[in-house]
Amino acid sequence: MTRAIDAAADWLAKDQKPEGYWVGRLESNSCMEAQWRLALWFMHQDDHHLNARLAQSLRDAQSADGSWRIYYGAPAGDINTTVEAYAALRCEGDDPDAPHMRRAREWILSKGGLKNVRVFTRYWLALIGEWPWEMTPNLPPEVIWFPNWFVFSIYNFAQWARATLMPIAILSARRPSRPLPAARRLDELFPEGRDRFDYELPRKPNPDFWDGFFRGADKILHVAQNIGVITGASLFRNGAVKRVLEWIIQHQDADGVWGGIQPPWIYSLMALYTEGYAVDQPNLKAGIGALDDPRWRVDVGDATFIQASTSPVWDTELALLALDDAALIEKYPAEVEKALDWLLDQQVRRPGDWQVKVPNVAPGGWAFEYKNYFYPDTDDTAVALIILSRFRGDRSPLPRAGEGLGVRAKGGAAGESLRDELTPSPPAPLPQGGEGRAARIEEAIRLGVDWLTAMQSKSGGWGAFDKDNTKQVLTKIPFCDFGEALDPPSVDVTAHVVEAFGKLGYKKDHPAMARAIDWLKFEQEADGAWFGRWGVNYVYGTGAALPALEAIGEDMTAPYIGGACDWLCSMQQADGGWGESCASYMDAGMKGRGTTTASQTAWALIGLVAANRPQDRDAISRGLAFLIERQKDGTWEEPEYTGAGFPGYGVGQTIKLGDPLLTERLKQGPELSRAFMINYNLYRHYFPLMAMGRARRVLVG
Repeated sequence: MTRAIDAAADWLAKDQKPEGYWVGRLESNSCMEAQWRLALWFMHQDDHHLNARLAQSLRDAQSADGSWRIYYGAPAGDINTTVEAYAALRCEGDDPDAPHMRRAREWILSKGGLKNVRVFTRYWLALIGEWPWEMTPNLPPEVIWFPNWFVFSIYNFAQWARATLMPIAILSARRPSRPLPAARRLDELFPEGRDRFDYELPRKPNPDFWDGFFRGADKILHVAQNIGVITGASLFRNGAVKRVLEWIIQHQDADGVWGGIQPPWIYSLMALYTEGYAVDQPNLKAGIGALDDPRWRVDVGDATFIQASTSPVWDTELALLALDDAALIEKYPAEVEKALDWLLDQQVRRPGDWQVKVPNVAPGGWAFEYKNYFYPDTDDTAVALIILSRFRGDRSPLPRAGEGLGVRAKGGAAGESLRDELTPSPPAPLPQGGEGRAARIEEAIRLGVDWLTAMQSKSGGWGAFDKDNTKQVLTKIPFCDFGEALDPPSVDVTAHVVEAFGKLGYKKDHPAMARAIDWLKFEQEADGAWFGRWGVNYVYGTGAALPALEAIGEDMTAPYIGGACDWLCSMQQADGGWGESCASYMDAGMKGRGTTTASQTAWALIGLVAANRPQDRDAISRGLAFLIERQKDGTWEEPEYTGAGFPGYGVGQTIKLGDPLLTERLKQGPELSRAFMINYNLYRHYFPLMAMGRARRVLVG
């Protein structure tokens, strides 16, 4: 194991970027490349140098049956990705009778054809003249004026939905399109003719009042918009569009993208273009130019892939944590110093959207990506604090949480500290940098603690980007048939926050921590597992909860802890590893089951090591053997997707999978047509290093 740890640490040190951070490729699905090809067409970028390369990426990613899949090893293709990829290839000029196109078309028609595509795919077809805008969900830009207390305020949507909703509102209001040339149109996807095609959104089974209300409201909005177009009476429309444009421009990231993710980036570009912005105008130029930024662009042979997001802060935090867990900080002083300084520089100390719901609190979070300053998240912030807790230059107590900021800790008085005395574990040796870095670390921790304290939801848990983002009525809006519209508290994020506070010396009996622990207990499944919102799936959630509870001082012999460990042990496979398919988000029979992977084996080990039960020693030893035996050149191979962006439930949290109408209601099965799954290419590396390091420390000393 020591040889495996040293080899993994050496590999990691060599993989560090010159600036001091780590980042791995973030693989998702072919909607990214398909939509970029269509967007370049829409913006008249017919000679763009990436057109052919994006098209080649689609050909390379196509499955043998003609479809495109959401994740590696998915049991079936996705109708939405396949339609968008087909449209992009027709836009590029691929012959509809070419074998790969014929297979794709036959697959699409065999699945019911275009009537079964989601709202976003309908928007894309409208943008290229293949779908009537009047038959897409209407999203009026006037929503920008809704007050914050109103249920339909944009700030009640999840961060990613809000940032995407704004530019789509402009496109919905203007109804722009650049039709494909006659020879490249998608007539073959309308086998009975366009005149006989039913463009209506399919009705949900057993619709409730709100489903009917929003369908009716959508029709009224379209009628009103049609009247405005015919009469020229815009009322407040132009003013609303102008305000939305201002919002979009204000929210552009320093690297040219929006929100650190593809959807708001690509829709914002098209919204600005629709409103007359030239492609050489600074905002548009920066956004289009980011396609060539090597931090976003990945070239493989003749193909180009555009990442849906980037994870430098997350990867750097976890890489540092892995080196610390392996007790190898002193072996790589130069690498650690550069990474620590880079991480401190990434703390977001400027206002963001979160302040709409949480005013009067100083910024202090970290974002996931390079320049996503408007949207720091609690998960990255929590892991940053775990790292910084190991590099504190002394053992003096932190400033009182919220001191001077007027923060009211849940369950306590204004300015109350989240603990009375700090008793942190001995700090790792502080890299060279003297008192200046030590002071920076203390200040960063203080701001991060205050910010996280203020972001705790009423339930006791933490969402990723917003506080109390739980208004489920929003998920009934026809526009919201994608991934997740809400960002409620999740077990894995809450666990990381609890672990961070525990590492900083907080006690489990403080009201904020007690509420968090109670919430974690409430969320535990009957079989002992916890749901994984941002990682696949129950192995991730359970592997996150156990070390958090250990760090905060919970009794690790408690029955509910034992239940979680028993569940993990029951999921261990014959080869000693653990694996769980993305299909587990829709198929209850796949819970904790799937191809064994290095990252998921590491998560299970991290959980079991935290509990440190004598009866689990054999399972731990077998899991470690799995990692050691499968290490290759210092790292591991893992094509499986173990990261989760959106499970596709709409509500952003676990749901009951026993509903016989669930597949019809969500329009997805185990193929996860509404979901967004991720392969973080460094998960396969730093999590195994982390697990082996913790196991060596606990089992060997």
